[in-house]
Amino acid sequence: MSPSEITALLLFCSAMSFSPGPNTTLSTALAANGGLRRALRFCFAVPTGWTVLMAGSGLGLGALVLGVPALRWGLKVAGVAYMLWLAWRLARSGELVQVDERRLRVTFWQGVGLQFLNIKAWMLALTLTAGWVVNAAGQPASNPGQRLAIICAVMLLFAFTSNFAYALVGSLLRNWLAHGRRLLWFNRVLAAVLAGTAAWMVTV
Repeated sequence: MSPSEITALLLFCSAMSFSPGPNTTLSTALAANGGLRRALRFCFAVPTGWTVLMAGSGLGLGALVLGVPALRWGLKVAGVAYMLWLAWRLARSGELVQVDERRLRVTFWQGVGLQFLNIKAWMLALTLTAGWVVNAAGQPASNPGQRLAIICAVMLLFAFTSNFAYALVGSLLRNWLAHGRRLLWFNRVLAAVLAGTAAWMVTV
């Protein structure tokens, strides 16, 4: 990649990774409810799942999803349903995780799988594939394997850093949220963000 391409890649990945979305919202919620340590498995799950998604997109999975409308709609419906389910569970959680751990729990593999139901992740993977792995004619650019490896490495770092940063914010708010009904309303706000994301997913 040329220096200008790498600069554009870094700027694009920064904007997409650190802007609010399902992953960063969940990272914040998990850390606020269960502490930073409990949120770390999700912070590691996001870059793991996203890297697999990006590699698959660069190797042709993205073209398959775009070329089969039923598959695209299936992913969208599953993603919307999962977002709404998480929002519902989050909105009902008003106690710290030591008291009510079962209500808000996302395993490592659920976090990995979420990336394949996340329309924002798919849009990012498809955009990176179209902009940096293939050329304007839709043919592989020079050194497509090397380009895909660079993109995966960059996004692995950005995906972890952004989710860890949001989780850190959530953990810093933890003691403040423990008083009264603050945590319940905080969770309800984040649940509304997830539900809004689900609604947006229906339109794209």
